[in-house]
Amino acid sequence: MNVLVYNGPGVSKTSLTHTLNTLRTLLLPNYAVQTITPKSLASDPWHTNCALFVLPGGRDLPYVSDLKSSNDKISKFVHEGGAFLGLCAGAYYACGAVEWEVGTEQEVSGARPLHFFNGIGRGCVYPGFQYESETGARTVSLLIQDPSSGFEERVEGLYYNGGGEFVDAQNVPDTVVLAKYTEGDGEGKVAGVQCRVGRGNAVLWAIHPEYPLTLEPAISAIRSIRPDLDASVEHLEERRWKLMKDSLALLGLHIPSAFDIRTIQPLPQFLVSTSDLAPTIAAMMDNLIKELVDSEPIILKDNTDTFHFYKGPYSSDLFDRIRDSQDSDIFTSDSRIRSIIVLKNGAIPPPEATRAFDLSQYFSSLAAAQSQKMGEVLLYGEVVTSTQTMLDKNSKLLSYLPIPLVSVATHQLAGRGRGSNTWLSPPGCLQFSLLLRLSLSSFPASRLVFIQYLFGLAVVEACRSSPVLGAFGDRIRLKWPNDIYAITAHSGAKKIGGILVNTSFMGGHVDIVVGPFINLKYSASSDANHHYAHIPEGCGLNVFSPSPMTSLVQLIPAGLDNTNLSMERTLAVIMATFDKMWSKFSTEASFDPFMDLYLERWLHSDQLVTLTTVDPPAAVRIVGITPDHGLLRTMPEAKGYRSFRGDEYIDLQPDGNSFDLMAGLIKAKK
Repeated sequence: MNVLVYNGPGVSKTSLTHTLNTLRTLLLPNYAVQTITPKSLASDPWHTNCALFVLPGGRDLPYVSDLKSSNDKISKFVHEGGAFLGLCAGAYYACGAVEWEVGTEQEVSGARPLHFFNGIGRGCVYPGFQYESETGARTVSLLIQDPSSGFEERVEGLYYNGGGEFVDAQNVPDTVVLAKYTEGDGEGKVAGVQCRVGRGNAVLWAIHPEYPLTLEPAISAIRSIRPDLDASVEHLEERRWKLMKDSLALLGLHIPSAFDIRTIQPLPQFLVSTSDLAPTIAAMMDNLIKELVDSEPIILKDNTDTFHFYKGPYSSDLFDRIRDSQDSDIFTSDSRIRSIIVLKNGAIPPPEATRAFDLSQYFSSLAAAQSQKMGEVLLYGEVVTSTQTMLDKNSKLLSYLPIPLVSVATHQLAGRGRGSNTWLSPPGCLQFSLLLRLSLSSFPASRLVFIQYLFGLAVVEACRSSPVLGAFGDRIRLKWPNDIYAITAHSGAKKIGGILVNTSFMGGHVDIVVGPFINLKYSASSDANHHYAHIPEGCGLNVFSPSPMTSLVQLIPAGLDNTNLSMERTLAVIMATFDKMWSKFSTEASFDPFMDLYLERWLHSDQLVTLTTVDPPAAVRIVGITPDHGLLRTMPEAKGYRSFRGDEYIDLQPDGNSFDLMAGLIKAKK
């Protein structure tokens, strides 16, 4: 599910930055926190996968003009069970009316459309506000009231700049007072409310609880207005986090149970292998030492990241030292240090070092599945930014890594879906990327498009095997070109994953990064430099993902033993299944041996769809995939109809069309 933060005219960039960082820290990995523009808010079906809509601080008047076409959507979303968080100007906008600086040159007054708080938002509570300035900024003290217990607690040092009060809130229907100002001009006035709105609800704060008290501009306000609080800023900051966490809980969001703001950061990764492939890791380290400075760590500066390789052996002291040295702010820079602990001679770290992924179980499952090579070199990190970006954006690293190599993560903190969409990985999702290499002298580039089909088929066959789902796996199917679906008993076909392929051409070979993905928001993109499908980034096959997502574990009937299903075994069987297919495919450079099974496993044989890329739209029937370039082959349904080229068939490529095959529609991309 998404948490969407409005980013349009009027939004304070400082408020936006702090809002995103605070929400991502609190909600990861349960929710994807991303921005939404006025255009997308008005035209996209954002409400279908949104848990919370956030309107940050800034200026209220631009919201009035730029949200005109979105107000009805926002209101309907909340009334039908959604959640809304308004901060300062965002809270003003959610009132029934605004009375701001009345009688001054800065006056803003009038009705507002949302009426989540069906009363007046009046400000400023404290004088001195100036636009684009911290002149009127200050710290405030609030008396926080717990709605369930009635317990009251005074919280100091919170950042204020131009906020108001919720007039007579205690007498406004469907409104619960959360906090009051305690000092000066604001004493006794309401600073925070929770409002029941139809089946949903809103939490509105007149102050800025999203601003960290340890950073600018809040720290300067503390030192200017309340220097006596300077020594206790760390404690006050912990209380601010609790205030935000409690606000999100009131809105019905599920906060990760292991929440700790100090641990939401990338962790060191482990490079390990079976004993048989241990020489490949030793050779990699020899090359690194030979070509770089032999130090601790060995440092490799690449296109996107800087890699620190530690030569092991594993110790908890080494792990803690690396973790504590890593930059905790993963959202402010595209350039980061990635730390990798390299274990030689087939050694693996103890279970306590990889609590979320049992490496021993993975390698034993791989051996049982009889993989010859695929998956026997593994790079694992419990918390990483993106398995895909590391392999896809760092060409120097690829020249050293053993191939094939599988990169696995339990939690991915940042990634990109199609287009510019940003997401955070959901819980219970198997996330990995596989690095392969082919020589272009023996494998034609035009056949690379089939890799996504081959890998998708391997995932489906692995899920159907006895070590994973067995008899219950017959409901796992393929949706062209790159999705994995499950046929559920009550809801029909539901997406549980998908296939991604990125390629990099270097000299006489091509490096291929392939893996499953789930994109939380789907938007089309195309790349004029590629003649085959190019899909930017993603993650995951849903194995244990909770409802409302669909996952493998949900296909096992209630009451039956599901303890055989595991992340480790699922990945091992996928690797072994793909290993057998890859050996034949890469040797013959042909998808022909797999075509019949692929068509047996997909959802589209003889499917009738509407093709809107021709005028007038035509009914066509899907008959297969072209054997040369992997295009979707359709045949006109009407007698005597031919394509606009005069061909008997109409062949379609994914980089030129948008496919909603589950809805029976093929349309031109916009």
